[in-house]
Amino acid sequence: MEMYTLQLGELGTNCYIAVTAPKRCIAVDIGGDSEELLGFIKLKGLTLSKILLTHGHFDHIGGVEAVRKATGAEVYIHPDDAIMLTSSEYSLHSTMSYGKFAPVTDYTAAVGDSVINDGDMSFKVLHTPGHSPGSVCYICGDVIFSGDTLFCGSCGRTDLRGGNSIDMKKSLRALYLLDGNYNVYNGHGSPTTLEDERRYNPFMAEYRKEYR
Repeated sequence: MEMYTLQLGELGTNCYIAVTAPKRCIAVDIGGDSEELLGFIKLKGLTLSKILLTHGHFDHIGGVEAVRKATGAEVYIHPDDAIMLTSSEYSLHSTMSYGKFAPVTDYTAAVGDSVINDGDMSFKVLHTPGHSPGSVCYICGDVIFSGDTLFCGSCGRTDLRGGNSIDMKKSLRALYLLDGNYNVYNGHGSPTTLEDERRYNPFMAEYRKEYR
């Protein structure tokens, strides 16, 4: 997969631009700095067709509306997080951000086990609640875009509004039990592999004991 990474917005959230066909791309999460993203895809000669959101927190959606308006790209989010697109409170913007809130006015539901096709690629939606009710991972080939569910050596917070530690454990278990290995591109920090997380991530330790 031909892919580029930008750190956007107040928290430097990873935004992934994946080329899905010649001159065509999708973006996973746009935390802010919409002009930087628009300038980048113009420089690369790409047309943005879809924006896939792993969840609805402000640091993952801050630049979405401006990019949507500029490109006409379709926005995908799980229905359980859709309220965050128009709520400064539910998206945590009102308590954690100093910037202006930009509501996202149009979206398409990305429900669990559905497939989003774009160009020559398909992105399977895996519902992984825990960090937020509508957190999802997108699986394409040997790549998982894990948002704030799975990090290198860690997992997403569950103490924020809508977080749930029991759901997070179930979601991590679902990722642990996926067949094969994957390259994991998360919302913050360095990429990793699923096999490394199975072996070393302390939040997956109980599954190592259960399925060794």
